Amino acid sequence: MIGRLNHVAIAVPDLEAAANTYRNTLGAKVSDPVDLPDHGVTTVFVELPNTKIELLLPLGENSPIAKFVANNPSGGMHHVCYEVDDIIAARDKLVAEGARILGDGEPKIGAHGKPVLFLHPKDFCGTLVELEEV
Repeated sequence: MIGRLNHVAIAVPDLEAAANTYRNTLGAKVSDPVDLPDHGVTTVFVELPNTKIELLLPLGENSPIAKFVANNPSGGMHHVCYEVDDIIAARDKLVAEGARILGDGEPKIGAHGKPVLFLHPKDFCGTLVELEEV
């Protein structure tokens, strides 16, 4: 069901500093920041030859990652994102297998303009999983 790894997301307390680390220290191509109010984050993508790193900064006090950053003041890995061909079919199969979908269970449009869902970390080895339709 899952396809390739789309990205690994890292929550950070300072998006500009994190982007500069990847751009200047590691020599990576880094996108401009984009606010995603529906998700409560500002994102920057680091392009790698085989995948991407998504740097996440809480956007406002009600951001779903604000508590994560408060608990991890240096930042840290937040989630992994896998591609799926059909997000509704993937959701329905996962629910039938007992997996929990976060939120209302309906896909939202993610950072790449494609439908995404998040899966409960307790169902996936302690890791928050994002699915993105390709």
